[in-house]
Amino acid sequence: MADPNRTADAAAQRPGSKADNAKDQGEIGEVIDLVKTYVRQETIGPLKGLGRKVGVGLAGALLIGLGLFFLALGLLRLVQDKIPRLASGSLSWLSYLVVVVFCAIVTVFALSRIKKIEKELN
Repeated sequence: MADPNRTADAAAQRPGSKADNAKDQGEIGEVIDLVKTYVRQETIGPLKGLGRKVGVGLAGALLIGLGLFFLALGLLRLVQDKIPRLASGSLSWLSYLVVVVFCAIVTVFALSRIKKIEKELN
């Protein structure tokens, strides 16, 4: 007569048995958990850091833009006050032209600095 313990041990040692399947399922589950943890670590962490940098960049751009707006407005009022002939009459548009040229110069300067920094980073 066959020993029942011996046949159970033999079945557990055969490839494709229930014990092997349970062991494989456990390893697959561990691999899936490991991959999920890795993906979270490599995507969510950098995205949080990127979000902070974008927020600070947007706040800085907003403040710089607001400062340049007030600077241009101040320049317009200065030109209109110190050169009264440009403030009224048929030449009133010249004071606005002065401010537009100033803004264009500031824009060109800013873009040239951005390109220079990009070249240094690459």
